[in-house]
Amino acid sequence: MRLNLVMLLAVLVSAMYLVSVQYDSRRLFTELDKAKTEAHRLELENERLQVEKRAQTTPARIERLAREKLQMRQAKPGITTYVTYVEPAASGAAP
Repeated sequence: MRLNLVMLLAVLVSAMYLVSVQYDSRRLFTELDKAKTEAHRLELENERLQVEKRAQTTPARIERLAREKLQMRQAKPGITTYVTYVEPAASGAAP
């Protein structure tokens, strides 16, 4: 009789442990699925930002911004000032 009670108790403990392990397994699987979904969303966001970055740095856009916001203009020979470097004369006695 005592052995039957011990065996029944062991079966009940084992069943409760099995239910607990299955619950944890399902919870972890759900968390993994959410993490994969979030990773996929972040990858798509990264790709979108990369495309936007490339669109913002096109040469035509940069040139337009330079003209409009910085009042820059193309260099032309008529408005270009050329500076030449003249070496200073050696001072003092010759060696």
